[in-house]
Amino acid sequence: MKLVELTGKTLAVSPVFAEQVADDSFVLIFLHEALGSIGQWKGFPQQLCNALQLNGIVYEREGYGHSSALKNQRTNQYLHEYAWNELPELLNIILPPEKQIVLVGHSDGASIALLYAARFPKRVKAVISMAAHVIVEEITLKGIAPAVNAYRAGKLEGLRKYHGDKTEELFYAWAHTWNLPEFRDWNICEDIETIVCPVLALQGVNDQYGTPLQLELIEKAIYKGGVTKVLLPKCGHHPQLEVPEQTEDAITKWWEQNR
Repeated sequence: MKLVELTGKTLAVSPVFAEQVADDSFVLIFLHEALGSIGQWKGFPQQLCNALQLNGIVYEREGYGHSSALKNQRTNQYLHEYAWNELPELLNIILPPEKQIVLVGHSDGASIALLYAARFPKRVKAVISMAAHVIVEEITLKGIAPAVNAYRAGKLEGLRKYHGDKTEELFYAWAHTWNLPEFRDWNICEDIETIVCPVLALQGVNDQYGTPLQLELIEKAIYKGGVTKVLLPKCGHHPQLEVPEQTEDAITKWWEQNR
């Protein structure tokens, strides 16, 4: 892991080297969930890099893990800011301009991946989206309340292992932002219409934060690219952790057809 200096912030970045590399012109970029970090991906980045025979990079956004703390209060545009400001600056520093990327995003990270691919289409070879949100559903908001109760009861203390003294600020930045009145109308469907690369949209059948409507809206919006939808059985909000073999298999088969 190394720290990369951006404008006014420092981000933690960790490379992932595949056992065998089939094509060095592509690199996988892993974008974590709303309360995620490098460590919370567990072994999935290494497994996927090995399966696709591509190297990868995992990083932590501002406010997470080993990266610098949040400086500003979040708004309903915070995912756009991560996608259109922070991520392009990071990539311009750590990768040569000719290197194409395959974005692998989960939850918030998947929404960021879609937004980035829409704004910077020439840089993106493909998007792998897991449990993305493109609108705010009632089930999403209902899923936040139990998480807040669990946090207050001390049941999410494991987050401190990854985020240290930033944990409480980060947790409530997530919970409070999604409950803002102005977030009710948050919708990125029009923002992602300019995506032209292949997209694999994965979601668990039992996802407690979203319904298959999210996949349908992604497919409808990205008419220029091409969306493959996959609903994973016996899976909740974390395909890469709950059903890693099925998730890896779905991605590998899709990549063989779209690389």
